[in-house]
Amino acid sequence: MAALTEGRHAAEFVLSEGNRSISRDVVTIVSGAGPLAAGTVLGKIAASGKYEPATAAAADPATGSETAVAVLLYPVDATAADVSAAAITRFAEVNTTLLTYDETVNDAAKRAAKIAQLAVVGIIAR
Repeated sequence: MAALTEGRHAAEFVLSEGNRSISRDVVTIVSGAGPLAAGTVLGKIAASGKYEPATAAAADPATGSETAVAVLLYPVDATAADVSAAAITRFAEVNTTLLTYDETVNDAAKRAAKIAQLAVVGIIAR
């Protein structure tokens, strides 16, 4: 019998969160962000209020999207259009090993910086 590999589940990175839905918000993922996995660390674009994967450093730091402020709960595909999605935005504990980062966040120091940024908004990575 062939071995089956089970993929990542939506919201499996969440260890705990606030009562009811206090930890969650509906956010808009900006068009062009591509397919994103559950657990993707997100930054918020200051001008539009939309979200995209938080990069190590933004080409234009004024965008604000290089600062991690949320974690995507479910996989989405924003390749061709903006997409509404649920995200953890505060009051939660998440499993560090199950978070997904932008390809520019490619070493331990950059990931530690993103985890520290999430802590500022009350998302604690364990």
